[in-house]
This record gives sequence, structure tokens and C-alpha cells, in this order.
Amino acid sequence: MVSTPNMCLMCKGSRALCGNKNCPLLARFSIRPKIEKIVDKDFFGPSMNVFVGRIGYPNISLGPLAAIETKPRMDSPGLWYGEDYGKIIEMRSLMLRSKRRQNILSRSRFIGEMQELALARKSTDVEMGFKKKPVYRVSFSDMVQPMGPTATIERMNITENTKIDPRVEYIVRDELKAKDAGYMLYTRNQDVYKITTILSSGILGMEQRRKLVPTRWSITATDDMIAKELMTTVRTYPSVNEFQVYSSRYLDNHFQILLMPGNWEYENFEAWAPGSTWAQNQKGMQIVEEHEPFKGRTRYADKEGGGYYAARLGVLEGLRKMRRQGRVVVFREVYEGYTIPLGVWVVRETARHAFDNSPAKFATMREALNHIESKLRVPMPDYIKMSMILKQRRINDF
Repeated sequence: MVSTPNMCLMCKGSRALCGNKNCPLLARFSIRPKIEKIVDKDFFGPSMNVFVGRIGYPNISLGPLAAIETKPRMDSPGLWYGEDYGKIIEMRSLMLRSKRRQNILSRSRFIGEMQELALARKSTDVEMGFKKKPVYRVSFSDMVQPMGPTATIERMNITENTKIDPRVEYIVRDELKAKDAGYMLYTRNQDVYKITTILSSGILGMEQRRKLVPTRWSITATDDMIAKELMTTVRTYPSVNEFQVYSSRYLDNHFQILLMPGNWEYENFEAWAPGSTWAQNQKGMQIVEEHEPFKGRTRYADKEGGGYYAARLGVLEGLRKMRRQGRVVVFREVYEGYTIPLGVWVVRETARHAFDNSPAKFATMREALNHIESKLRVPMPDYIKMSMILKQRRINDF
């Protein structure tokens, strides 16, 4: 595989140099004729979700996400794992984003309708009229899933009764702090993606403090508040008694997750290859590191952002299922095939799926690190010299 910042220029969508079967850049253009033929100033169809922007905060744009053409799982990132670039981009290009500017504290009828759609347990038909015909400029982000055409909404009508799970309605109507309500939803089998939507819509929290939360922020907030609750349980479990390595790989994101005996402690590495999304012009692998001790972090993980919290949630869910705690080091290497960001769900789901695989087991840290080094590109000494955990020396590490 070619590793160069100019890989896309060399390939031009025909040589599969990035390793993808179909060119992810061409996928967004191939769907354009279908979209431009279907969408107009008036729309009727199922709303799958809502999106809350962040530009102009506290006066921000928000509105329903609606399906131009319904595809299975098109708004269920937890079910996308294993799909290729082209499939994901095609699905999300068919997601119409409508928007209207509102203040984060607004209690308008439009906000109330957004909250209904956010709470609904399945897609709900809506009629929308736009100021102009939606414009197809599919957007990509390190945090949120791709979206298709965008338009300013002038009128909207929900054309059927929204169906809300009574357990969900009970929680959001109660006077609970947002973090408590969010975790209760999680324990009632609501996935993190649904909780993110509900939090964004401004319906969680104490009545007088409720406000809209930009989707980008609510993704990490949801990962963090659920993880903090899981930590309180995981810290009470017995430690793993051996060195375990869990592995997964998806869309050129390679994960090696090391569990070591000891009390909960967490460290996350991200290493980006030249030609990958955020290292286009770099000469070598670029490594960033974040760490937290047994009691957790007090500052935002700004070097890695949402990826840190998404991977940590996947790890904690794995430990909870095992009913074990331990010292954890996550090695994530991102290679040149990851050319377009698809959202932080890629990190979350790849970390989660690592624990679906049987681990490699070792008696010592040295053996475990040698195994991990054989699977990755960055030499292990480069990680060790940056690490807060791997520099520690304990008698059972050897």
C-alpha cells in the first residue's frame, strides 16, 4: 500500500491505493444525481433524528434529519461496523439536514417539535417547506456522521403521532440532573446515539436549566457521563490477573488494547500515518497521548478530543462485562486508508468490537508489548517514552 500525502492525487479513484474497494471520495459524487432529482423546496418523509449545530452559539441552527430515501440502519451507527466507506457515505448522503436558527434557551413550538422527534422510538413522518431547494454539499467531521443536502426550513408539520417509549418519557419528565437522566436511559437499553440526540434536543436536566446542546458537544458529553458511572462500578471489581491484549481493525483504524493487573488506570495513544485524515502533510507517524489515574480526569482531553472518550467508553463496557478492572493502555494507529473522517462512532465501535474477540494472554508485560509491537507500525520504545503507565515498574510485570 502506498503511504504518501499525495495518495489520492496519484490514485484518482481508480487504483485503490488506500485499500478501500470503492473510492470514498467518488462515492459522495455518484449519489448527487439521485439527490438532485428527488429533493425540492417541499419535502415529505421520515425524520430519523435531529441535528443541533454549534456555529454562532448561543444562537445556533437546528432541525430534523430526514431520509430522502430510506435505507436500513442509515441512522444507527452502532450497526454500521463492518460497512465500507462507500456504503456509509451513500447512506448518509441520503440524509437531509434542515435548519432554523434558535437560541439555546428557546421554548418555541419548533423546539418542542424537535424534542418530540428526538424522543420518538422510531422514525416519524414530517412535512417541511424550505426557503430554497436543498443544496448537496455532503459534510464530514471527526465527531459526527456525514450528512447530505442542507436547507433552511420555513415550515414544518409532524404528520403522525410520535411513539415514545414510556420508560424514556418517565425519565425525561422527571426532575433529574442531565447526567443522572442520561445514565438511567443507558440502563434502560437506550444506546449512546439515542441519548446523544435526546441530550442535544434540550430536554434533559432540571427544568429551569434545560438548554439545547450542539450535537458535536453532546456526543462527548454522553460518552463521558456514562463512562463516569461505569467507572464507579468497575473500580469495585477484582483486577485482571494476567496481561491481556484485545485487537480490532476497521476502516484502517487499528486497535490494540492492553489490560494489565492493577487498579483502574487508563491511557490512550493515537498515532496518525502520513496521508491519513489529520496528517496529510506529515513525514512520519504523529503520536498523541492522554492519561487518567484511578480517580479520573479533571481536565478535558484536548489533545485527542472525542476519540479519547469514545475509546474509553468501549473499554469500560468491556471491563464491566468481564467484571474486572485493571490498568489499560489503548494503542490506536490510523493509517492512510482513513482518508475521510466519518465521525467518532468509528472509534467507539472499533473499541467495543475488540472485546468481542478472544484476547491474547501473556505472563509478563514484556511479552505483551512484544506482541503488540508486532501488530503495529510505531516502535514500542516510542510509545513507552511518552507513556505514564508503561514507565511504571511492578514486580508482576516481569
